[in-house]
Amino acid sequence: MDNLDEFDINILKELEKDGRMAFSAIAANLKISNTMVHQRINRLVEQGVISGIKPIIQEKKIGYDWASFTGITLNKDSDSDRIIEELKNIPEITECYYVTGSFTLYIKIIAKNHEHMRSILYEKIDSIPGIAKTDSIIELGCAFKRNIIL
Repeated sequence: MDNLDEFDINILKELEKDGRMAFSAIAANLKISNTMVHQRINRLVEQGVISGIKPIIQEKKIGYDWASFTGITLNKDSDSDRIIEELKNIPEITECYYVTGSFTLYIKIIAKNHEHMRSILYEKIDSIPGIAKTDSIIELGCAFKRNIIL
């Protein structure tokens, strides 16, 4: 992938403000052609720099008041692909990362309340063969969340 140039960065900054912004509005704001914006965004998508435009759901606004960051220790790290596929089937798990240190995987769980969280941890996650242990930290609120600043 080529490095991002000033035009790419400025287009991404406009999309960061509003991912649904019309290409013509981006072009007008940046004083460049609509065609250039269209071509640049298509290239950024093809290169994988932009993976999609989707809504950012505010979980608390729809009744999901609890969240945890949970480290997962596996019996065998070689089982991680299979276990990840099983974790994908749990809709309350919104993120999953490979990590170094005490855990193999680190996940984010969104739940409606403490009973829902307990159910996810004890009935769904702990029942997956190959998971040796989980260790959760309860989230008390998000101070901020953002994309990398360009």
